[in-house]
Amino acid sequence: MNSKGRSNTSAIRFVTVTGIFSAAAFVLFCLEFPLPFLIPPFIKFDFSDIPALIGAFAMGPVCGILVELIKNLLGVLTSGSFGVGEISNFLLGAVFTGTAGAIYHFNRTKKGAMIASLTGAAAMALFSLPANYFVVYPVYYNFMPKETILAAYQAILPSVDSIFKSLLIFNLPFTFFKGIVAALITFLIYKPLSPLLKGR
Repeated sequence: MNSKGRSNTSAIRFVTVTGIFSAAAFVLFCLEFPLPFLIPPFIKFDFSDIPALIGAFAMGPVCGILVELIKNLLGVLTSGSFGVGEISNFLLGAVFTGTAGAIYHFNRTKKGAMIASLTGAAAMALFSLPANYFVVYPVYYNFMPKETILAAYQAILPSVDSIFKSLLIFNLPFTFFKGIVAALITFLIYKPLSPLLKGR
């Protein structure tokens, strides 16, 4: 096969993998669930970053980011969060899969995947502070008063007295945990899928 043929095949595989994993991510996104007593109920846990992370490892960080984007665009059409939850999910997911995919691109080993996943999860967790405080929550305030949101955190930890502290105490570790769970599951299923994804 000449270089043009290989290029066309790679492009088709990229589009196909991105589409399949976007659909899988959307399904998982719809299966989100709350974690009572650990985080306010309007923040839910889901496994939708797993297909995006697999795509980022197999096809590069752009694939992972596109999966996150398509998943959340589909989510806007079906959710009742007025796009607020999808904004947050995309921003954090893009940082996670983009960071992990970029690092793994330069070190395609098991150790490299571990480093990439941990770094991606940490980057996502740290980014969640300014993203939520300056972007996502100010949008939430248009639909839910700030005092109501703070009260949801205080129901779990009465001593928390500000949104920033709430994000630091609850959202940051929750986001890191979510990234680690996605990474662990990805490690379990990536190797069997890898030959198929890469056309071997």
